Amino acid sequence: MSETTQKSNEEMLAEVYRNCQVALESISDILPEVEDAPTREEICRQHEEYEKISSKACAIAKEKGLELKEPNPVKKAMMWSAIKMNTLADNSPEHIAELMLSGTVTGIKCLRTSYSESKDNLTPDVDALVLELLNQEESFENRYKHML
Repeated sequence: MSETTQKSNEEMLAEVYRNCQVALESISDILPEVEDAPTREEICRQHEEYEKISSKACAIAKEKGLELKEPNPVKKAMMWSAIKMNTLADNSPEHIAELMLSGTVTGIKCLRTSYSESKDNLTPDVDALVLELLNQEESFENRYKHML
């Protein structure tokens, strides 16, 4: 494997992992505020999907001898604060869907940007994982749009 491929794989796996960890953290932060059962079920289902993809990223990284780092703790704390403030006044299913949609769209944009910069240098397993996460997030985006 070339140095460029190794670096591209490492960066994309880090991006996938970070994206999943931020989503998992956001879901954990917002779930206590969700009272609507169907919304709660959807968010829990998404949590499971992010867990699966995150685990795949870890397995591929381990196989390639790469180390994935946890997201910045300060960013996590800021995210928690923002979610708590945003749901304090309004925890309606529509508002929760808006918050989740916003985070999902941000994740998609970041992932697409990174992917477009490195897709030609990825191994097939990393490429497939990035596309799996993108497809999953686009599916989540569509579900949230239907909830609004």
